[in-house]
Amino acid sequence: MTRTRDHFPVTYFTKQDRTTDALFYINARKVVHIDTGAINALTAQFAQLLPQGGVYLDLMSSWRSHLPDSLKPKRVVGLGMNAEEMRDNPVLGKYVTHDLNDNPTLPFEDGSFDAAFCTVSVQYLTQPVEVFHDVARVLKPGAPFVVSFSNRCFPSKAVAVWTNTSDSQHLALVARYFEAAGLWTEITTWQRVGRFNGDPLFIVHAKRRALV
Repeated sequence: MTRTRDHFPVTYFTKQDRTTDALFYINARKVVHIDTGAINALTAQFAQLLPQGGVYLDLMSSWRSHLPDSLKPKRVVGLGMNAEEMRDNPVLGKYVTHDLNDNPTLPFEDGSFDAAFCTVSVQYLTQPVEVFHDVARVLKPGAPFVVSFSNRCFPSKAVAVWTNTSDSQHLALVARYFEAAGLWTEITTWQRVGRFNGDPLFIVHAKRRALV
C-alpha cells in the first residue's frame, strides 16, 4: 500500500467530494458548528490553555473564534478559506485566505505566534502532518497549539480516515498527527460529553518543543 512520508496510508486522506476545496468554500457559511454548551466549554478551555495578551493564529478560521474576553490577545490572525467569513470575525486583526490542502506551508515567519488553535476543522486536512509541522515552525518555543473537534462535519469534505472512525479514535488520530509531525511536547487529550444529547467536545493540545 502506498504511504505518505508521514507513515499514514494515502487512502486515509481521500474524500467523497474530490473537487477543489476552493469551490466548496466559495460561499460564506456564517453558522456555528457546535452548540452553545460545547462553545462555552471550548471558551473555558481556551482561557486555561492560551497565554494572556499573546499573538494568536486562528487556523482554518471562520466568522467566530470563541475566545474569552479575559485573554485580551494582542492580536489574532485568521487563516481560512472564505474572506467574507473572516471579515465578519470581530476578534481578527488580520486575515489571510489560504488553502492548506493545496499548500500546507503557512505564509508567516518563523516564531511569529504565541499560540495557535484550530476549531472543528482538522477533519478536512489532507496533509495534516505537514500542517502540524509548519504550525510548530511559526510558533514560539513553548507555545500551545489547541485542536478541537466534535462529532459534526461536512462528510463529503472530511477525509476518509475521519468518517470511518469513532470519536475516541479521532482523539488518538489527532494525537498521532502531533507525534508524526515532531517538534511537539506535552501532547494531551481532553473530552467533554454533551448533556441531554448536546454536542460533545474533544481537544488535543500540545506545546511547541523548545529549540535545542
